[in-house]
Amino acid sequence: MLWWAYRYFCEGARPNPDGQWFFMVHTPLLDTINNPKDLRALGRAQLPALADELREEMIDAVSVTGGHLGAGLGVVELTLALHYVFDTPRDRLIWDVGHQAYPHKILTERRDRIRTLRQGGGLSGFTRRAESPYDCFGAAHAATSISAALGMAHSFAMNTHKGRKHATDGSEGSCDAPANPPRVIAVIGDGALSAGMAYEALNNAGHGDLPLVVVLNDNDMSIAPPVGAMSAYLSRLASSRSYMSLRTASKKMATWLPERMKARIRRVEGHARGFISGGTLFEELGFYYVGPIDGHRFTHLLPILQNVRHAQHGPILVHVVTSKGKGYPPAEQAADKYHGVTAFDVVTGAQKKSSPAPTYTRVFVDSLIAQAEQDPKICAITAAMPAGTGLDRFAQRFPDRFFDVGIAEQHAVTFAAGLACEGMKPVVAIYSTFLQRAYDQVIHDVAIQGLPVRFAMDRAGLVGADGATHAGSFDIAYLGCLPGMVLMAAASEDELTRMVATSLAYEDGPSAVRYPRGVGPGMAVCDHTPPSLPAPLAIGKGRILREGHVIALLSYGGRAQACLQAAEILTNQGLSTTVADARFAKPLDQELLADLVGQHEVLMTIEEGSSGGFGSMVLTDLASRGLLDQGQVRVRTMTLPDRFIDHDTPARQYAQAGLATADIVALARQALGMDAGQVRAGADFHNVLIQRAEG
Repeated sequence: MLWWAYRYFCEGARPNPDGQWFFMVHTPLLDTINNPKDLRALGRAQLPALADELREEMIDAVSVTGGHLGAGLGVVELTLALHYVFDTPRDRLIWDVGHQAYPHKILTERRDRIRTLRQGGGLSGFTRRAESPYDCFGAAHAATSISAALGMAHSFAMNTHKGRKHATDGSEGSCDAPANPPRVIAVIGDGALSAGMAYEALNNAGHGDLPLVVVLNDNDMSIAPPVGAMSAYLSRLASSRSYMSLRTASKKMATWLPERMKARIRRVEGHARGFISGGTLFEELGFYYVGPIDGHRFTHLLPILQNVRHAQHGPILVHVVTSKGKGYPPAEQAADKYHGVTAFDVVTGAQKKSSPAPTYTRVFVDSLIAQAEQDPKICAITAAMPAGTGLDRFAQRFPDRFFDVGIAEQHAVTFAAGLACEGMKPVVAIYSTFLQRAYDQVIHDVAIQGLPVRFAMDRAGLVGADGATHAGSFDIAYLGCLPGMVLMAAASEDELTRMVATSLAYEDGPSAVRYPRGVGPGMAVCDHTPPSLPAPLAIGKGRILREGHVIALLSYGGRAQACLQAAEILTNQGLSTTVADARFAKPLDQELLADLVGQHEVLMTIEEGSSGGFGSMVLTDLASRGLLDQGQVRVRTMTLPDRFIDHDTPARQYAQAGLATADIVALARQALGMDAGQVRAGADFHNVLIQRAEG
């Protein structure tokens, strides 16, 4: 810590023109690097110093923007080594998840924009194809890298074969396929190997002989930690051409021997390989295993990666051991290694304090804990997101009733179904965007069997800086079509506590409650002290928040406050407005819908989800009951647009999506046939509302 204070106060502190102090990292080597070609012009002896500078640049940038820090700090040397050895972007480098790719972005022509990370119009916090040719595959969900890399490797192999065929058989067409196809390298963390898709890809890749390289970045658990120079020597030996050629020759020679001899040779070879490398599992899957090697030592990384690059055999798995948060004392000492951070002070590591109001996530887990105090059958499951879902607090209170299954959403859902079969009350807390990965299990293992599994879907709607990959846009539509599913959405903190109680009391089938990221409107939460727990809601019953008689705004979920603001504006303009909170998308409150249609000139549905969701369900219900036949009410639906919304502040995202207060007002007036010039009250109306929401 003292070293960091010295570096920043004695070497990096500078006053700006306003007299305020800020920090400038000293990066003479990094200043010469614009792309990997510049990097490859350096001598090997310069790389450790460059790693220090790259680490400092990343820390300084993320201290301003917030984002994922610990994972990127752990792969600084690995990132430099990969770009130094391989010919990127010709050689394809794929980062699994992508939250460790900040050093990669700095080295690949984006350093001048690195302080726009996760900001509106700035760099994505993950890899993104549209952002750079060096991002050959976009990712923000785990375990996709090996599958994508295998597809690319096959594509190169087919194009190369096609080119060679054209060159040899005299057929028409140009022979533009390279004689030596690009290498494809997938970098995947050990945590992502808990996802079944990674093993599916490994199993498939092992059947071929493609020039595919998988780098296993082991930064948390140690499959077999390195043991100094001897381990590096054995790994270097195992990656050499001669060693691989010897193994290939032995396999060919074995084909000439009797079957009994073959079997014995295979057993001996397997035990020998396992003894030397510890990579028996990967070897059995068909990979040449290399490692484990120290991922922070260039003397280990560079010769092994060079051997791997020039190897004529594949696929190859390189097991690299790194330390998450490496090189930054506050991250190294933190329990989460500063995996995800807000803006922070570089010297102390102190993060910017968030709002004192409780988040929806905190309200959810407080409610769940209170219920679990009274009911020993309640248990909680998450897929590698105990802190993100708030269930780390549940785990502290009920360690025997908490299950973190790793990055394995499919398993989490079916595991919960098994618990429900035997009388437990499982609550599966998964972000809406990640529940998509377990959709078949939700249908086949839960819904068809009518099992009372409860789904708590955090991050419903737009999520700000994490962008489209983490937005909960589709769960209303993809769950709403499932028979027997009860769907709820919380409009406030108090409503969330009641919906948790409702889902736990409901035993006739599966149920799901969605709630947004961040804090709610600040409504008081009912008493959580047992036995004074909130009473369950009546299934399928909504509520009226405000009475009117011209326009009816029917909200489902977190847009209720925007609807109340819009109603105030419309009423002040002489358009008396009702606001209703549907609470349930399935089953719908048919009585409430009939009243809204019968007593208003305009009915609008507002939701934080894609088309095909709540609004579609409402229209289907009204049409099936003939309530639209007379044409006396004008119905409009407001959903997320048919495009993905980029990262920005939530308020600006909802403005871009057309779901801000101003948009609700505008659509209501348009539905009544008002002039286009009267739609917005002033040119700055939209921006004023955004500023209020952000500040």
